[in-house]
Amino acid sequence: MTAASDPLALLREALGDRVDTSPASLNAARADKSGHAAAGTPIAVVHAHTVEDVQQTLRIASATGTPVVTRGAGTGLAGAANAGAGEIALSMRAMDRIVDVRADDLLAVVEPGILNADLNAALAAHGLWWAPDPASRAISTVGGNIATGAGGLLCAKYGVVRDAVLGVDIVLADGRLLHLGHRTVKGVTGLDLTSLVIGSEGTLGVVVGATLKLRRLVPGEVCTVAATFPDVRTAAVASAAVTASGVQPAIMELMDAASLAAVHTMLALPAPTPGAAQLTIQTDGPAAGVEAETIADVLRGAGGTVAISHDRDEGERLLAIRRAMHPAMETLGTALIEDVSVPRSALPAMFDEIARVEREHGVVIPTVAHAGDGNLHPNFIFDAEPDEFGVVEAPDHIWAAADDLFRAALRLGGTLTGEHGVGVLKRRWLADELGDDQWELQQQITRVFDPQGILNPGKVFAR
Repeated sequence: MTAASDPLALLREALGDRVDTSPASLNAARADKSGHAAAGTPIAVVHAHTVEDVQQTLRIASATGTPVVTRGAGTGLAGAANAGAGEIALSMRAMDRIVDVRADDLLAVVEPGILNADLNAALAAHGLWWAPDPASRAISTVGGNIATGAGGLLCAKYGVVRDAVLGVDIVLADGRLLHLGHRTVKGVTGLDLTSLVIGSEGTLGVVVGATLKLRRLVPGEVCTVAATFPDVRTAAVASAAVTASGVQPAIMELMDAASLAAVHTMLALPAPTPGAAQLTIQTDGPAAGVEAETIADVLRGAGGTVAISHDRDEGERLLAIRRAMHPAMETLGTALIEDVSVPRSALPAMFDEIARVEREHGVVIPTVAHAGDGNLHPNFIFDAEPDEFGVVEAPDHIWAAADDLFRAALRLGGTLTGEHGVGVLKRRWLADELGDDQWELQQQITRVFDPQGILNPGKVFAR
């Protein structure tokens, strides 16, 4: 290989010490929080600091035919940002500036590496906030949220990432910079390429900036309703009853008995009643108190034992139990953290299916749900030995159980993923949901953006 065709040599010449080949960095770029790791290690991790760094990287990658995998904080749960042998890992984490905040227009322009929590801490000084609220908000980046189309606890009332992004700046595979979307509330000029990029998991281009749609901080009180039920199906029926009542909570989270017990143990809280499931619901705004009382009546009528708190700090302590779900799963063994969505009225039936999969496959599947929008996170718990890099892959019997559960969600009118994305872990089921014609059409769209197929190859559309 000549120097003119050696991507590593070209990267070092163009970007100097922003090109990282240390074994620790290369190994870290192989994996995310899913437990999956790419085969081999990437040739380099490029720590981009500017848009020009990204453009230089992609021009070199395009000229040499080298695959590029874009990464943020590495908190993804589908393996979409894992870089392997022969690939460049392009890290956006250092591009973390807030470029502009326009309070009068309720928008902010940010770089993709900023963390959700850091963004909202800065926006609070302006009386503003950005609504997407994944459980990983303290460690996940805005760019990663956009790449996966993330959701979170507040999306039942305030929407998901797709509802909170007005525009994106992306660098195409050949290094060209595009400014997509707009800074106006309305805008229907041409095709909506911004929405196409959101959730595209790095297959269309590299997001280097985003214009975010903000909200003013919600006035009034925050009320938290905690309700326990004798079993998870009863809790799911109760959550569907809340939705049917017409009251719109900001947050409605459901934890089954196994997940609730694991979190209580990890946080050294008193053990919950065996078999009990819990709904944690928050209302906000001027009508929060009235709405909380209405919801409490619905929950009591559905068989719940209910308590209402009007204290914000107490509400956050209750939600901390839900947010501790993922670390609590690690205390039970290795967890394959999954993500399916069904119509909200189908939540009870989906929990029935989870119980069936547990019985028939002999596996344990602690499950939490964003009950306000029908998004469930089943966690498949197993024991396995890590590989030489400390990564533990799910064994075949776990994937067989997951296959059964995914297909059950599709039968109930649901979808394979509500917010984690497809990545590597769900690509084999994608055509089952989309159908062959749509699957092929979506592949054709990626080829328009990336004719050489160098952006995140092997992710999403590979069977």
